[in-house]
Amino acid sequence: MRVLVTGAAGLIGGILRDGLSGQHDVHGIDGRRSRAPNVRRLDQTELEPVVAAFKGADVVVDLAASPDPDIPWKTVLRNNLPATINAFEAAERAGVRRVVFASSNHVTGLYEKDHPYAKIVAGEYDGIDPSTIPWITASDPVRPDGPYGIGKAFGESAGRWQSERSNLSVICLRIGTVNGADRPKNARHFSTLLTHADLVQLVGRSIDAPDDVRFGIFYGVSNNTWRIWDIDDARQRIGYSPSDNAERFRGSG
Repeated sequence: MRVLVTGAAGLIGGILRDGLSGQHDVHGIDGRRSRAPNVRRLDQTELEPVVAAFKGADVVVDLAASPDPDIPWKTVLRNNLPATINAFEAAERAGVRRVVFASSNHVTGLYEKDHPYAKIVAGEYDGIDPSTIPWITASDPVRPDGPYGIGKAFGESAGRWQSERSNLSVICLRIGTVNGADRPKNARHFSTLLTHADLVQLVGRSIDAPDDVRFGIFYGVSNNTWRIWDIDDARQRIGYSPSDNAERFRGSG
């Protein structure tokens, strides 16, 4: 399939361009200049150029947003929300089959202030059995931890609306921690890490999911011993089966 990645010049965009190119015809757009092959510059806050760029794509993987979870409202309003709205509108107008929307774990970030999640993300495991962690699921109420997370929750709602009023399939991925080192860098990451390999698998499974998956919200996290998010629905509906566990990095410096 022809896959268009928005925000393709970023870290996750680069991982996906490399990881998916063997299975699909991958192209990209980004608001920044990039020397990467098959990535061209385009301002996603302008609708008509986005519609033109999306034409001919079977699937759009929408990463276009400022990725900093601490961004202020003005950045969400000026950049993230317009880019998200335009992605869904352009996909419908261009005849795209599916949008894989990069949501975020920050949509439910405030759960991490509650027990036992607060202790787990701090690396304080005494008295907690990892097999009994009450996983946070996609059906739990959203509890964003800031404007960035609120913007992503908006995107999930917009995607649901778009999928129910058109032929567009929308899969939202609440992505965990992805970093350039591809390993935990602090205590929280032992819970939230999504390795590059598992990221590529998750997005690949979303692209290839059956047509009857009209809408879905799934957590993007590796099979970490101390993960706090549910991935059973992703296993059942799109076949996601993560191979990595952050524990293999424990004590490795």
